[in-house]
Amino acid sequence: MDARVVDAIVQSPRRQAGGLVIAGRTLAEMNAHLHQVDGTRGDDAAGVAIIGVAMGDIGGEGERVETAFDHGSVGRVGETCLPLSRRAKGLAAVAACKRHAAMRTFEFAKVFVVGIGLASGACSGAMAFDDKVFDDGVVKPESNPWAVFQFGYSAYQSGHKDQAAEAYRYAAEKGQIGATWKLARMYASGDGVKRNDYEAFKFFNEIVEQDVEPGSRDESYVSDALVALAGYLKTGIPGSPVVADPVAAQEYYMRAAANYRNPSAQYEMGKMFLKGEGGVKASVRQAGRWLQLAAEKGHAGAQATLGNLLFQSGKVVRGLAMMTAALERASPADQPWIRGMQEEAFSLAGEADRRTAIALAQDILGKGTTSQ
Repeated sequence: MDARVVDAIVQSPRRQAGGLVIAGRTLAEMNAHLHQVDGTRGDDAAGVAIIGVAMGDIGGEGERVETAFDHGSVGRVGETCLPLSRRAKGLAAVAACKRHAAMRTFEFAKVFVVGIGLASGACSGAMAFDDKVFDDGVVKPESNPWAVFQFGYSAYQSGHKDQAAEAYRYAAEKGQIGATWKLARMYASGDGVKRNDYEAFKFFNEIVEQDVEPGSRDESYVSDALVALAGYLKTGIPGSPVVADPVAAQEYYMRAAANYRNPSAQYEMGKMFLKGEGGVKASVRQAGRWLQLAAEKGHAGAQATLGNLLFQSGKVVRGLAMMTAALERASPADQPWIRGMQEEAFSLAGEADRRTAIALAQDILGKGTTSQ
């Protein structure tokens, strides 16, 4: 299959003199939900454009840039690189759909069961269930791990986080991976317990050491734990045996990005390839690939960074539009740096391009499409 490849030279934009500077423009009136759009993934399609962007649009000078979907190299939803025949790709896609349907059914069942437990607790009184689980503040031996995990959830929701922590700890020791994850998150944020990053690190590490296959019902716990561990390893944990190890951090991010398709990990891999960090060689092509995959999933940071790359490569309107859409849907923590990036790009663009970009951003946010 012929792949659409584009050679692009990344050029710095020239500052425009005069004209209206539209800085920090947001689109609160539009729906902030951004879907994967403008994608062509057919077996016989020549190349692919995801969110309206060919990967060649952000390639470096002399690079032949190919998408992850070219040459039949798609494994699991275009994000692994296992050569597959056309029939195998179809079967893989069907299997993936079935796995996700099963996962959703299981998660619904768990929520339903927990909901019943909460409702019954409200009717019969929380202390009745408390007495069945605790004996003088300690979880009774031989208690059912799932029932204790359910109690922990109920206690947490009702504000009894000390009891929740004890219940989660018991359930975690009995193999409930969800309980281990909840404990890790509580220690990582100091939620109901004293913050202890090293304790959180150890709980996250227990999760990733378990044999959880991609596509299983517990994959989200492993995926999140890998990203958390990578974050700790990037900087280390003061006063603990965990020292900064960027290469190990990159390996955890890569595992989460490639095996579990975690958008945060894909974004981090994109940044590492942009800067040549974590033992990888700097590559705009590889950075663009990972940023694109994360942007498809609605990751605001990836959308903004990818938009900036497009802007610098000469795709002014689309780059501005992506940065503007990303600013609208970004979390409060990400808004300052995205706004700064967007304002600088707007100041460099001509008035006509700015107006067109704002209209396209409205289309992205309101209609879920970036087609031109």
